[in-house]
Amino acid sequence: MQYAAQLIDLQKHYQLGEHTVRALRGVTLDFPVGDFVAIMGSSGSGKSTMLNVLGALDRPTSGHYILGGDDVSIMDDDRLSEIRNRRIGFIFQSYNLIAQYTVLENIQVPLHYRRDHRQLSAQDMNRCLDLASRVGLAERLDHRPFQLSGGQQQRVAIARALVNDPDIILADEPTGNLDSVTEKEIMDFLTSLNREGRTIIMVTHETSVASRARRQIVMKDGLVAREGMLMTHDGK
Repeated sequence: MQYAAQLIDLQKHYQLGEHTVRALRGVTLDFPVGDFVAIMGSSGSGKSTMLNVLGALDRPTSGHYILGGDDVSIMDDDRLSEIRNRRIGFIFQSYNLIAQYTVLENIQVPLHYRRDHRQLSAQDMNRCLDLASRVGLAERLDHRPFQLSGGQQQRVAIARALVNDPDIILADEPTGNLDSVTEKEIMDFLTSLNREGRTIIMVTHETSVASRARRQIVMKDGLVAREGMLMTHDGK
């Protein structure tokens, strides 16, 4: 079996004065290629810390994070930046769009941070246009975030996450700011991406959202309390 990502005895500790916070206390998890997993747990359970490590935004105190066969936990800052840009797509609850940029310019953002800093090619432009069309925003390329609904802004964020064809997509409460109808639309889209073979790792508090994933992982006190396959994951 091929793995998109693996965590091996992962630990993350924070020092607060004389007190050590053990946010992750030895987590071992495999994420096969094409996985769609929902990570759940109460505040302080370790789920956000784990997502930060998976996103190469934070380093583990000990243990290993393997991304597509490469040990991310031993990489230097420059290599981590490249990993974040090229191999990981991020979707956030608050969208994190650049307010003064248009829809098309927001989708293009990761391309401007490539290691070679090359100019956007015609192929790059076509990919951005194709992604905008796929998320249903082909007619709004010149609109700015304030001119879009929450669901439309999240669709821009999804297109941006896909533009570098990442190994994994990390979604942090991707429907947290959306109404129930728009939540379903976004989850339908993420489900369709997963059916195409995309690996999606999602943090959520909502059981209705988690039920759309192939499996759930429940965190508690920095450890995996429960994991398993769901009976259904097609939203029916």
